[in-house]
Amino acid sequence: MDIKITECPRDAMQGIVHFIPTAVKAAYINLLLQVGFDTIDFGSFVSAKAIPQLQDTAEVLSKLDLNNTASKLLAIVANYRGAEEAVKHPEITYLGYPFSISETFQLRNTNTTLPQAFDNVKRMQELSIANNKKLLVYLSMGFGNPYGDEWNTTIIHEWTDKLVNEGIYNIALADTIGIANATQISSIYPELCRQFPKAEFGIHLHSTPDTWQPKVAAAYQSGCKRFDTALKGYGGCPMAKDDLTGNIATENLIDYLKSQNELLGLNFDKLQEALDYSGKVFL
Repeated sequence: MDIKITECPRDAMQGIVHFIPTAVKAAYINLLLQVGFDTIDFGSFVSAKAIPQLQDTAEVLSKLDLNNTASKLLAIVANYRGAEEAVKHPEITYLGYPFSISETFQLRNTNTTLPQAFDNVKRMQELSIANNKKLLVYLSMGFGNPYGDEWNTTIIHEWTDKLVNEGIYNIALADTIGIANATQISSIYPELCRQFPKAEFGIHLHSTPDTWQPKVAAAYQSGCKRFDTALKGYGGCPMAKDDLTGNIATENLIDYLKSQNELLGLNFDKLQEALDYSGKVFL
């Protein structure tokens, strides 16, 4: 399988306090659509009160030029109501749902217990199938949590088994607070792939600027082909803790993959345009 990069402007923008104008968001995402990324995580259908920055996702979507891109669109949803809104848009391929194996974080992030969240997952899977969408589930807090909730690899495997049994084969292991280390990734990721061969596992890592490389190398060397990143490493999860740990910078991932002789098929001129334009987005 070829490398798949999911560029995540949604994750980069969501924690920014000042409102980024809709036209600026759309212009930025339109540049990203021309780079050649597999998927663009472009917005979310969640409560405007919870994430005010993304209250204009539907309007942004209406301004996207999808005529000259092969990139797919992914929208995050936090509940069934958001999923109902997302499936109305034929341009969207993936619905992304953050399912945490830490109940404290699930309550904090989506105001649901784990049983309630999994019930949502099952209903959203049915809705996605009925509307020709794919549900991608993030296993949030996949490498530990700061809340004292029990965490071990058995818990990861148990929840993954339940997801796969529901026919959910798009799963991303998420390092929500940036605490994963290379040893963990090298242990957990390939074992999941071995136990659940029907699933496609991506990895959504958060990191400080000086700790990304060992994590990316561990994932790649463990067979990972699907990475979530954001240009310049902007973003993180505002629901996780007070000070943000950023995303892995897309340009760093690209440099690493090029060093491994991966042919990425990206338009690097458009990538540079997007990097330049990002200064207007993330003031």
